[in-house]
Amino acid sequence: MVDPGVESSRPVGVGNPSVGLDLDALEAILPRYVGPGPRYTSYPTVPAWAPGFGREDHARALEGLADREAISLYAHVPFCRSLCHFCACNRVITRDPALPERYLAGIERELSLVASIVGRGPRARQIHWGGGTPTHLSPAQIERLFGLQADRFEPTPDAEISIEVDPRVTTPEQLDALVRCGFNRISMGVQDTNEKTQAAIHRIQPFEQTRALTEGARARGIERVNFDLIYGLPHQTVETFARTLDEVLSARPDRIALYGYAHVTWVAKQQRGFERGDLPDPRRRLEIFLSAIRRLIGAGYRAIGMDHFALPDDELSRALDEGTLRRNFMGYTTAEGLDVLAVGPSAITELERAYVQVEKDLDPWQEALEAGRLPTLKGHWLSDDDRARRYVIGRIMCEMGLSVADVEARFGGDFRRDYADALLRLEPLEADGLVEVSATGDIRVLPLGQILLRHVAMAFDAYLDPQLESGERTFSQTV
Repeated sequence: MVDPGVESSRPVGVGNPSVGLDLDALEAILPRYVGPGPRYTSYPTVPAWAPGFGREDHARALEGLADREAISLYAHVPFCRSLCHFCACNRVITRDPALPERYLAGIERELSLVASIVGRGPRARQIHWGGGTPTHLSPAQIERLFGLQADRFEPTPDAEISIEVDPRVTTPEQLDALVRCGFNRISMGVQDTNEKTQAAIHRIQPFEQTRALTEGARARGIERVNFDLIYGLPHQTVETFARTLDEVLSARPDRIALYGYAHVTWVAKQQRGFERGDLPDPRRRLEIFLSAIRRLIGAGYRAIGMDHFALPDDELSRALDEGTLRRNFMGYTTAEGLDVLAVGPSAITELERAYVQVEKDLDPWQEALEAGRLPTLKGHWLSDDDRARRYVIGRIMCEMGLSVADVEARFGGDFRRDYADALLRLEPLEADGLVEVSATGDIRVLPLGQILLRHVAMAFDAYLDPQLESGERTFSQTV
């Protein structure tokens, strides 16, 4: 059991993977690390979740929220007007105005079912909307969705209320609606500003659209602005991505997410066209990534985990310093210790003892709710070992290191004995200069290891070998 009174004895992360990085050494070892692996937005990862988790399990898992003082709320809004060819998210391409209305009726039913189990006890310390494109909703629909959540789980006065938006479709009227609801952070998909890359990914978005939306949000009091970028897309080079960064940095976003493109054609069939194009090979992709890291660090951003960068006064930077940084299905977040209650098709609820995913497709999700049933798709009850390994992997992903004393104080046991298999897996990584492992088992991730961070975390994944040995395509490439 976790002792809530235990103070974390936290290792100091490296923080800047470009400092002290030996590119020749990286090039020499890189072939050994080209392969699939999880991104660890959860542990166990979704493919490892056991079958047979049904509606009764779902309801029993939700009962644990009744005594929480605060939670994090997530709403998945699946609609997009057009398909971005890089995207593997759960989305519905439509211009049918009836679908969002039916979706909102489903959300109302889903929240009512959850509230009948949880009650009105917990308040929302975080609210986040993702998609899809949440600003596919009209201003009135935005206010209705927010009201449905806030009526059942009242936001705390200091709540972070954030939304992902597409600058191509987000209007001043929608910004006004977001302000009326209390949104105080906005995350914009940018990906790349190079016209040739934009044409290949079917997302034409002149940067002036992004700049105008940024300025419009800030002028209305939404001061915290995030940009999402993707490296590894067709036709990218170090030079073209440097020009993208020139434009991005001129807008000075508070956070920048620098994601590696995930080529998962078994999930997103439209990506197959990229294989006939100019996808960067692993070496060029890595050069783009490292060049971007140096540029962002030089511009005053701090490296947060494996793909986020934040200005020093941003909440992510403070969470890194305070040891409250956490990673979940929304990426890096400041809400350590908060359960995540998620609604909307494909949404995943993350609780202390369980994960629950609801139906992915809009029709079965709505049909279950119209019949008065929780739209349960699958889930997983976490064992004690799952919870301990989730914590270990989370510290590696968030803090670039691990304190054995901290793990033993929280979960008991003997770390070197309980994780002997993982420490053995780390030996070749230590020989390659990715990590340092002390005599007690404390782990420090080195600059090479920050570039290959997923591999460090993979050493502690008790479910991974059978998944990889099955030959089924499950995870994206780690490099």
